[in-house]
Amino acid sequence: MFDLLTQTKSVSTRRYLSSLHLSSQSSRLSTSLRPLPLSLMLALPMMSQSAWAAEDDVHAVHEVLHEVFVSAAREKRVLDPNLPASSERITAAQLENLNVINTEDALKYMPNMAIRKRFVGDENATISVRGNGTSQTARGLVYADGLLLSNFMGNTHSFPPRWSMVFPEDIAQVDVIYGPFSALYPGNSMGATVAITTKMPTKLEAMARAQVFSQQFNMFGVDGHFDGNKSTAAIGNKVGDLSFLLGIDHLSNAGQPFVYASQPRSTQVATASAIPVTGAYSYTDPNGAPATIFGVNAEGAERAVQDLFKFKAVYDITPALQAGFTFGYWRQQVSNSTQTFLRDANGNPVYSGLVNIGGYQYNLPASFFAPAASESENQLYGLTLKTRNASGWNYSAIASYFDVSKSISRSASSGLASNLSGVATYGDGSGWKTLDLMADYKPATVNAGSHWLTFGYHYDDYFLENTTLNLSNWRSNDGGSFNNTFAGKTETQALYAQDAWQLNQLWKLTYGLRYENWLAYDGARATSAAAQRYDNRNLSYWSPKAALSYQATSDLTIRFSTGRAYRFPTVSELFQGSLTGSTLINNDPNLKPENDLAKELSAEWSHFNGMLRMSLFEDDVKNTLFSQTNTTVFPNVTSIQNIDRVRSRGIEFSYSAEDVLLRGLDLSASVGYTRSIILENSKNPATVGKNFYRIPLWRSNLVGSYRINDQANVMLAGRYSGRQYNTLTNTDINPNTFGGTSSFLVFDTKLTFKPTKNTELGLGIDNLTNRRYYVYYPYPGRTFYLEAKVSL
Repeated sequence: MFDLLTQTKSVSTRRYLSSLHLSSQSSRLSTSLRPLPLSLMLALPMMSQSAWAAEDDVHAVHEVLHEVFVSAAREKRVLDPNLPASSERITAAQLENLNVINTEDALKYMPNMAIRKRFVGDENATISVRGNGTSQTARGLVYADGLLLSNFMGNTHSFPPRWSMVFPEDIAQVDVIYGPFSALYPGNSMGATVAITTKMPTKLEAMARAQVFSQQFNMFGVDGHFDGNKSTAAIGNKVGDLSFLLGIDHLSNAGQPFVYASQPRSTQVATASAIPVTGAYSYTDPNGAPATIFGVNAEGAERAVQDLFKFKAVYDITPALQAGFTFGYWRQQVSNSTQTFLRDANGNPVYSGLVNIGGYQYNLPASFFAPAASESENQLYGLTLKTRNASGWNYSAIASYFDVSKSISRSASSGLASNLSGVATYGDGSGWKTLDLMADYKPATVNAGSHWLTFGYHYDDYFLENTTLNLSNWRSNDGGSFNNTFAGKTETQALYAQDAWQLNQLWKLTYGLRYENWLAYDGARATSAAAQRYDNRNLSYWSPKAALSYQATSDLTIRFSTGRAYRFPTVSELFQGSLTGSTLINNDPNLKPENDLAKELSAEWSHFNGMLRMSLFEDDVKNTLFSQTNTTVFPNVTSIQNIDRVRSRGIEFSYSAEDVLLRGLDLSASVGYTRSIILENSKNPATVGKNFYRIPLWRSNLVGSYRINDQANVMLAGRYSGRQYNTLTNTDINPNTFGGTSSFLVFDTKLTFKPTKNTELGLGIDNLTNRRYYVYYPYPGRTFYLEAKVSL
């Protein structure tokens, strides 16, 4: 579906894109694409033809619709010219002026969106948008050139998109589509769809970039620098009808400690058997209760080493038929170190057992300071075949396979150096497969009554298997006794159709229908004492969509969109339960799919040097899938459950403009207000009327970028996030502490300097004021970046 990319460009912008080495293959690709709708083409007569569209086709549009277009210099760039939803874009040129280390950094200033990234190189980076939290990872789609990177094996931080399959220097642009209003996308789009478009070379090209970064972090018993580095290199060429690119990327970084071993402050008077210790820290926990910190626990401080190898090739079989191949290999090694702050009378570290702190007794479990480590290897394979006709029918096929060929997570049973026992969890062989077939029709000329038609078929299959072994040596691969296992698969097949109907010069109706058939199968759990297989489940749903846009004036477009979306349970939600002796306690293999009725009213104003958007939105979701405590049974059960009804309403403003007040000053700004409330929850009635988990009331961003001259640019940005809650009961009344979720205002800056045409230097700072803030974890302090780039 991403062969629908198109945009309008001025001649100068077209030359600039050429300097970014965008592939001529991509240019020719768009000759098969749809023209922009009336609501997005107000400025066409005084703008040159699209850099990615055939000149004859654009001229034909001029001839038919010249009477409704007026002058404007600002472009509107979209993924799909008939997209029935609000969207935003950031380009490679804009990313050059930001502090970008990992691919997800491209999104950190998007309107009403947040990135959960605990440190540079955080594998579990996730997004939050509007009324969807960072832990609801199955409510967001991420594609790279049409290949699905979303990890729908689960729906938590442990199942993030595989951003690592794209290195930032390979990005041409990133588009964000808000809400589930297009029939082309599955119900997982109920949050947002992120579409990454990468570059292909037009000639022999090469680049290399080196980056170093460092932060000073001081919290509880930790005070020091945490440093890292990243290096990237790529080479590509276009030889005849073949274009190819080869890239490598290496990152090594030590993250700041972000999880601490803690317990509520003890009221038990210490006995003689408790060891007197010093070094503990007192603090107030998120619920306002006194608590004690003993050190950095097993999840607390990560050192990550990551490597990516990427190969892409595109071949023009004929002038109208193009084939593509993508291969990505990514591996990671992570070590989780721990640190006890406790010392006995002789200065020896204390890791576990009964301790006496200030006359009160605490019992420290052996696992409190147990170290851990993990390693993984992943491969992405992608094949594409598509036609590129200027008008009429076009066809595309995209197939992908993501293979988790190696996944091992190890942890010791205690923090003592003499201890060797522990466990290892193996996830080898998990992954997903996808297939997308699409046919789309574009009229040769556009007039009242014109139709753009799209028909498609989608298939995906997710499979997950985890096996845990007891090891005598937790760092070894040798043997081990069986502990437990769980496995399962989900499959979705979908058919969809969408029609964009130009009713007249002012009105356009885009409507569609998506049919999805979902299957959960091969679900199983087992321990050494018990085993259970689960029955297959099969569900089918229809999801209608509609959007009506009105060209109110030559500068103003108003659109109302609505759509039904179903988000089906993931393998982990269905089958990854808990085990107690010979009893299997499953989350619930009969979980219902999330059911969203989404609505959006938006207005877009295009002026001479920018765009202003206002969107009112509502998501009314039945059967939200979330981990909560069922308080209506005894004993209480905490697991993944359906919350009967959650409604999110809000408004967001987005503004972007070039040469604001003075030449060279570009601004982008956004403000978003979201009120997400639990309306019905039969399993935990105390949460009704409460704010939903980790949805801040306000979000806002401001980015100013000033081109001092042709060689230098300076950027200053601010990110604000308002009050949010880390519990469904909203009992976390103390947000500015470990385990809490802070309101925060953070500033970032960067100076970019290009000594020559082929060299670039950058100096940046994130969290300029060294603001200490928390989203459960303490987030990074002031971080310095230094980078150098050379290219041919």
